[in-house]
Amino acid sequence: MSKNPFGNMGNLLKQAQAMQEKLGKIQEEAAAKTVEASAGGGMVTVTANGGMQITKVAIDPEVLKSEDTDMVQDLLVAATNEALRKAKELMSEEVKGLTGGLGIPGL
Repeated sequence: MSKNPFGNMGNLLKQAQAMQEKLGKIQEEAAAKTVEASAGGGMVTVTANGGMQITKVAIDPEVLKSEDTDMVQDLLVAATNEALRKAKELMSEEVKGLTGGLGIPGL
């Protein structure tokens, strides 16, 4: 009796498909969650979702009165980068349960 070297291939494909479906659900759920980051002591606040999309930007009106365009731009960049970092961290935490903590590239 010779064993078929591809005997477990079908089972592996089923497992991969199930994992892909679970990942899709996790991504959907994470996209509904939001994180918030601010810069300049709350002068600029940016909200992002788990889908790595910026959903809201709030700028304190007092900041705009200063007419310091460079400062406002720097605050926006800082708050946006921090919000996206937090969103990525949120997604990593959500996926960690699926991968069992393994660092799988791209997930």
